[in-house]
Amino acid sequence: MALPYFFVADISPATLQLDEPTSKHVISVLRMQKGEALLLTDGKGGKAGAEIEDDNRKRCLVRITERSQEAALQPRVSIAIGMVKNASRFEWFLEKATEIGVTEIIPLVTARTEKEKFRADRLQGILQSALLQSQQCWLPQLQEPQSFNQVLKHGATQRFIAHCDEGSKRTLRDELKPGADRLLLIGPEGDFTPKEIEEALAAGFVPVTLGDTRLRTETAGMVGAVLLRML
Repeated sequence: MALPYFFVADISPATLQLDEPTSKHVISVLRMQKGEALLLTDGKGGKAGAEIEDDNRKRCLVRITERSQEAALQPRVSIAIGMVKNASRFEWFLEKATEIGVTEIIPLVTARTEKEKFRADRLQGILQSALLQSQQCWLPQLQEPQSFNQVLKHGATQRFIAHCDEGSKRTLRDELKPGADRLLLIGPEGDFTPKEIEEALAAGFVPVTLGDTRLRTETAGMVGAVLLRML
């Protein structure tokens, strides 16, 4: 049976006191006791085996028994995605993108963005839960919301824009080059404006399609994440 897996931002000390919510889950929900083993990750590739030394349900103390460092997923996958009105839909995308192994997520503010509220603490919690559920060690880097012009300066080797306007577009899968870092722009509800598409193409972004049907913003983000992680 797999050991229970928890997120701790700093796993460098020899002994750690888990925060109260984690302690309560370990002791009150899972009913773990002194001497039992669990796993910890810092979301930066670090992983540690630990043993419970004090099974206090508010201040559980654990002792690190082994450590390892996992290599980051390659290539680096970044998705800049338009923020949507329905917060739960954006949160769903964050969860799935984490499970798939996206490296960086950039909430994108465009001309047609209708909602810019950004609850960083809640969203980080969603990322951490998805990280643990998928048994990974690298937490996606969630940026603060950025303007469209800011994202056009991103330094990824391969840069793509998925949009719904007419024009010459190839499938994202056909355009990917193995091994190179990649960034995909996904528009908000209502898509990018013609001016934004023009500016992206002028900045060197390649126009791509994600399939034959028109997708919701969060669905397009998930499809893009899968395709970007394939090669």
